[in-house]
Amino acid sequence: MSQAIGNTALAYARVWHVVDAKQRVMGRLATNIATTLMGKHKPIYDPAADCGDYVVVLNAKEILVSGKKAEQKLYRHHTMHPGGLKEINFNDLQAKDATEPLRKAISGMLPKNKLRQVRMDRLKIFEGAEHPYGANIIIQHGVKKD
Repeated sequence: MSQAIGNTALAYARVWHVVDAKQRVMGRLATNIATTLMGKHKPIYDPAADCGDYVVVLNAKEILVSGKKAEQKLYRHHTMHPGGLKEINFNDLQAKDATEPLRKAISGMLPKNKLRQVRMDRLKIFEGAEHPYGANIIIQHGVKKD
């Protein structure tokens, strides 16, 4: 019988979570997803170790923002050319790519280190309810079962 306690392969096993974003507030949803991607919900959490889980987000096009953020929230990036500051508001960005506002919100809530992109690679966001990861899903949050 094994006497290993703590950091075993079973403790680090990655679980697939599915989250339905329909009619959910973006900020509150993003904090919960970021926590799951980091692995803070596990008892073996270590900031330097990558022990988070996979997260599949459905219905990203139907996400909500509170107040007047839909018209007033701006996303900025720079082209690195003189005068190249570009701005786009939430509604326009969501019309262009419905998954991008949620992806940016979650990315902003992760630590800015070498593990950030690794954790973001485990995030799968879909505009609708269909996704190819049905066989992997273990835990469902707010998803109606058929």
